[in-house]
Amino acid sequence: MVTLPNLLSLLRLALVPVFLWLLLGPREDGLAIAVLVFAGVSDWLDGKLARWLDQMSKLGQLLDPAADRLYILALLIAFLLRDILPPWVIAALVARELLLVLCVLALRRYRFSYPEVTYIGKGATFVLMYAFPLLLLVQGAFADPWVVEIVRPLAYAFMIWGGALYVWSGVLYAVQTVLAIRGARAAGVSGAEPAKGTGA
Repeated sequence: MVTLPNLLSLLRLALVPVFLWLLLGPREDGLAIAVLVFAGVSDWLDGKLARWLDQMSKLGQLLDPAADRLYILALLIAFLLRDILPPWVIAALVARELLLVLCVLALRRYRFSYPEVTYIGKGATFVLMYAFPLLLLVQGAFADPWVVEIVRPLAYAFMIWGGALYVWSGVLYAVQTVLAIRGARAAGVSGAEPAKGTGA
């Protein structure tokens, strides 16, 4: 369990409260973006290292999506409190996360693992991780008129596209869950073998 990929994931998790404090306390958006960039690079690196060093683990499969979700949640909290995004947009993204939690609980009841990762889910997270720093870039000290003029349309374009994909991926995970549970019930079993999947 104590592997280099897992240590990177734990470090990424440990930086979540620091990240949120930077956004809400001193509002050091530049440093917050640097932490977010580090989180993205370390997320890519720990996956590569796990494969190169043959250090894949269940703990790592849990930590990776957990870290992604906590960073997204921290950003949504900050964006709500700072009026960067409309409340209904944040509500839609949070509802998607709550739906996923319900799916996981339902699947665990039938001894399935997490929903199978989809390319839409991965793509949505990837696009949002571009949208969020761009939204921060047009705030506060970075809000020079020419920067805002160039960056704001890109930020909202990424936000709309990533948000739509994120919500749609939640619907797909719910469909996966319903089909898996129906299959288990049709087979007449109260528990099924764990399904392949590493998180959504």
